[in-house]
Amino acid sequence: MSDQFNGDKKMPLKSLLAAPEKRFIKYLTPKFPQWIQGYHLTLLTIPWSAGLIAFGMLAADNLRWLHASSLILVLQWFTDCFDGALGRYRDTGIPRWGFYMDHFLDFVFMCSVFIGWSFLFTGIDRTLFWFMSLGMGALMINSFLSFGATGDFKITYLRTGPTEMRLLFIIINTVIAFFGVGLIEATLPYLFIAFVLGICVVVYRTQRYIWNMDMDEKQRRQKSDRK
Repeated sequence: MSDQFNGDKKMPLKSLLAAPEKRFIKYLTPKFPQWIQGYHLTLLTIPWSAGLIAFGMLAADNLRWLHASSLILVLQWFTDCFDGALGRYRDTGIPRWGFYMDHFLDFVFMCSVFIGWSFLFTGIDRTLFWFMSLGMGALMINSFLSFGATGDFKITYLRTGPTEMRLLFIIINTVIAFFGVGLIEATLPYLFIAFVLGICVVVYRTQRYIWNMDMDEKQRRQKSDRK
């Protein structure tokens, strides 16, 4: 097995909040207590996911519980920011395990967001939320397959990354908590269409990038064969 692994080296983040987030991580990483390890922060996504589902169930009776779900989103953002950064800073990282477990638990956490919301809706609206959950999974699969094909690990698309998605989830929680589900129900079909179109754009750009890589390599092989 090769010693070279680049899964912990993401491509530069190109999203709205990437720059301030990077400064925040750089500032706070050296200040963590020594007893806290990166894998501790990774595994905290498990209770965060359980919390989202529990608060979603409670919100079915009292929408104010969605504020607790928003707090969970902030806490998971915090631990997700620093699990890999801490290992790299101390040179104590376990990059292969971190790559696998971090992104597997990110998927579990994302599913938990939609499971929590599913308790608040019925009928076609609940179905649309389930399909959006599958769409988020498709975006993650797109990142992993692109990494396998190109060696470049990209997690931001259309100027949007995990941090911006969490912020959007918090905004949705806040709207529902204060105004009920009616506003979301009215706009959900349009949000769903925009979401599907966004996925199509991301997949199209990704496959075109990989296609062009293959064509460039093919031309180089042909030139080499003619020599």
